[in-house]
Amino acid sequence: MNGTGAVEVLIIGSIVGFLSGLLGKGGSAIATPSLQIFAHVAPFAALASPLPASLPTTIAATFAFRNHDLLNRRVVLSSIALGIPATVIGSYFSDWLRGSALMVLTAVFVLSLGISFFITSPSEAALPDEIIPFWKITLIAAGVGLLSGLLANSGGILFGPLFIRFLRMPVKKAIACSLVVSAGLAIPGTITHAYLAHIDWTIALLLCIGSVPFSYLGARVSLMMKGLHLEKLFGTLLVIFGAFDLVYSLLND
Repeated sequence: MNGTGAVEVLIIGSIVGFLSGLLGKGGSAIATPSLQIFAHVAPFAALASPLPASLPTTIAATFAFRNHDLLNRRVVLSSIALGIPATVIGSYFSDWLRGSALMVLTAVFVLSLGISFFITSPSEAALPDEIIPFWKITLIAAGVGLLSGLLANSGGILFGPLFIRFLRMPVKKAIACSLVVSAGLAIPGTITHAYLAHIDWTIALLLCIGSVPFSYLGARVSLMMKGLHLEKLFGTLLVIFGAFDLVYSLLND
């Protein structure tokens, strides 16, 4: 990779890192198309290389939440335990299935989730931690885990909004939980895609350098924001990400 390409990857890592900390996501859903469009990275390397970078990125952001009692251990541990085998299965099937169709469907789903934030306010109907149904946690963890493996991302783009909309968690708690779950699911996905030789480790390292400090900064900003404002920002960015990924996926199908 030449010097210009390295600078572009560092910039992408910084932007993705900040948004990851702000929204509780690993960042692959933004990094993959950005690497292809702005750094001219080959499709498979752009798809898989952000995954190992998402682990230190999410861990750095998690440190910002550590003293704020925002983790629902039942949701986090169950999601990781159920999501890991689903991620491994999805990773192995990623060579066999048509990824472009899955990316289009994921983009439509993310866009729909973003729009839903402007229809009702999740914080108005948040459930206490102890009565969140386990079947809902199972459905989210298995479904997102499988899709994460197929698309080589850590699932944060879906875990956060689904924790808010489907589990009815307060937005800051959903972001904190999503960060930890994304970190957990990045491990098996990284191992599997490394075994399949999908990862460009130079790109992964550059993304880490750019994303780690900015992910912590993004998490600190989210803690300072009011819950309702953060929900609207969450919805707005999901609409932007979903629309961007949808257009990109359709143009490159």
